[in-house]
Amino acid sequence: MKYKILLFVQFINLFNYNLEERTFIEFKTDEIFKNEISSVFTVQNDTTFRIRYDKILRKYEKKDYVTALNESLNLYDDLNGNTNEITFYDNTLLIGDIYKKVNKLEKALKYYKIGLNTLVTSNIQEKTLKNYKYVKLAKSYLRIGSTFQKLSKLDSAKYYFNKLEKIPSLNVEILNYKAISYGNLIGIYELDSLYDKAILFAKKSIDIHLKTNDKIGLANTNINLGNIYLHLKKFTKSKETYIKGINSIQNDNSQVAVKLKADLYYNLAWAMRNLEDYKAYDYQEMSYDIENGLRDKEIRRMVEEVSAKYNVKDIKREEENKRLKDQRTFWLFGIGSFIVMISLLYFLNLYKLKQKNLRLKLSQTQLIQNQNIEKLKSESQARILNATIDGKETERKEIAETLHDSVSALLSSANLHLMATKPLFKGDIPLEIDKTQNIIAEASQKIRDLSHTLVSSVLLKFGLNFAIKDIATKYSNSVLQIDTDISDIRRYHQDFEIKIYNIIQEFVNNILKHSKASYTLITLYEKDKNLCFQITDDGVGFDKNKVTNKDGLGLNQIEARIRMMNGKFLIESTIGEGTTISVELPVIEKS
Repeated sequence: MKYKILLFVQFINLFNYNLEERTFIEFKTDEIFKNEISSVFTVQNDTTFRIRYDKILRKYEKKDYVTALNESLNLYDDLNGNTNEITFYDNTLLIGDIYKKVNKLEKALKYYKIGLNTLVTSNIQEKTLKNYKYVKLAKSYLRIGSTFQKLSKLDSAKYYFNKLEKIPSLNVEILNYKAISYGNLIGIYELDSLYDKAILFAKKSIDIHLKTNDKIGLANTNINLGNIYLHLKKFTKSKETYIKGINSIQNDNSQVAVKLKADLYYNLAWAMRNLEDYKAYDYQEMSYDIENGLRDKEIRRMVEEVSAKYNVKDIKREEENKRLKDQRTFWLFGIGSFIVMISLLYFLNLYKLKQKNLRLKLSQTQLIQNQNIEKLKSESQARILNATIDGKETERKEIAETLHDSVSALLSSANLHLMATKPLFKGDIPLEIDKTQNIIAEASQKIRDLSHTLVSSVLLKFGLNFAIKDIATKYSNSVLQIDTDISDIRRYHQDFEIKIYNIIQEFVNNILKHSKASYTLITLYEKDKNLCFQITDDGVGFDKNKVTNKDGLGLNQIEARIRMMNGKFLIESTIGEGTTISVELPVIEKS
């Protein structure tokens, strides 16, 4: 569960990045339309109010939230009822942003909705200004939806994100708002375990980032999509998605991109570890190296700030004489320290390498052990199955022999006694004698049929040659024609013949049930003390890996039985092109 905790924290951070990154674009849009907003909402623009708003905005950007909030609330009171709706809308949105910054989410929602209502109730006819209104609507829907999401009111959040999705994608800014909303919907649906929807919105977000060439956003969405696949244990898809994210920012060395790369490499390592790909440890080391580099860069930045603040250059000049005196001692100490550090690094790397090799050996040993265990399980199951089927066949054979040799013989004897009794009657023969003979004849026929069902009498008397031909004759009909091609077949051990017969019969049953074939050919021959047979049909074919036949033996059980008989088994099938089954078994000679 380690990766899930890591990914959840990362998930929140990435969405915060998106919202902050887009803020600059939103205000830039106001500049794009500044020459046209004088007639927006069919009212005049009061320059004084706009200048006050711009000053408040600069204080907000400098994170002076208390002053910005007081002044923006005063401006709100002055604008309330005024005809300047553009500045009124922007100011209410700014108030909402400030309250959201200080986690007063309910108050933020109040002002976001006031701003939205100002837009909705306005009537704009000119096309260019309509586009401007759509941008503002998209901004409001995103603000309200994300605030509801922070309040864990996910249904309301989804409602506003869906309204944002319906806005026409007229420009890059609206596309960016949609991409952010899709990212938030990914998080909502992932929390609800609706992974299909989360994946759908991730793909929509990726499409937008590709259109807008937003490589950071693309990497961001790929890491979230990869996390979903990782949670679903689709490790191969997860690996491919993380690699796409890495490739999208491979040449970007900004701090945000480098941090994303570190997270991508770490999660890629986790996915590859689950795929038992030992290159995972290399990617994990790359993640650690990137994070160490980020820390080093941050330390250098802090040192530079301290140096600038306290004018370190002047201090260095004042101490130059002292450093010159201590130069020799410094160099000796420095060289000694360098040697010690190199030695430590060498032994540290040597230790890491040994640990890495040890982990690899342990993983390989565990993999081999697991494979051996699976092999033993498979062989044990095959032996149990073979013993079970052998017991059934022996039991069926014994029952058939008992019915044929004992019960059938007794019924025949009873019938003969009745026939011998008839001449002893001087008058009319009682009707019950004839009825008894008919009943005995019927019972004899049913016992004979039951005996043949249990074990083919043709097989026992005449062997595989005639028994397989009997199968072809018995199962052929107007829909399916079964032919045989049998050569060089003699009598073998009876149990061996029964097993071969049952396997072929099961294959024919499967053809009748599933193949929809019109023609089947059974080829049977002996070669180099091996009995070989092929069964070919022109049916619909199938995917062997997806078939689990619950009637009769089933393919997996037949394959296990053939393996226990030291035989070879091959299925060649293509959907729509029929099936060919080939079996080769060492002959067991007749005693």
